[in-house]
Amino acid sequence: MKSYHKYYKLKAKPDEVYNALVKPFAIELWSGDKAEMEETPGTLFSIFGGDITGQNLEFVPDVKIVQEWFFGETEKDSIVTITLHAAGTSTNVELLHTNIPDEAFDDIKYGWDHYYFGGLRDFFHH
Repeated sequence: MKSYHKYYKLKAKPDEVYNALVKPFAIELWSGDKAEMEETPGTLFSIFGGDITGQNLEFVPDVKIVQEWFFGETEKDSIVTITLHAAGTSTNVELLHTNIPDEAFDDIKYGWDHYYFGGLRDFFHH
C-alpha cells in the first residue's frame, strides 16, 4: 500500500473549487462523464462514469473533503483528503491519498495529475 501527497494550484477561489468537487453538474462539466455525488457524509458516490466509486466521509464547506475510494478487497481503507488553501485569487489544493494498492499506484497517480486535477485545471483556466 502506498500514499500519494501533492499540491495543485487552481485559478479559482476555494468556494469555486469546492463546488466543482461536490456538485454533480459541475463534476460532469470538468470531467466529461456522469457523476453521482451528494454532499452528505455516509453517502456513496460515483464519478468519471463509475470509474471512481466510494463513500463520502466528511465535508467542511470550501475547506475540506474526505472520501473512501473503493478498490475491491483491501486490508485498509483508501482515504482521499482534499484540503483547499486560499492563495489570493487562486487555491492551493492539497491532496493526500492513503492506502493505494501497489498495483494501482501508477494509474492512480497519473489519473490525479492528468484527469482529475488536469480536468479541473483546464476547466478553471479557460
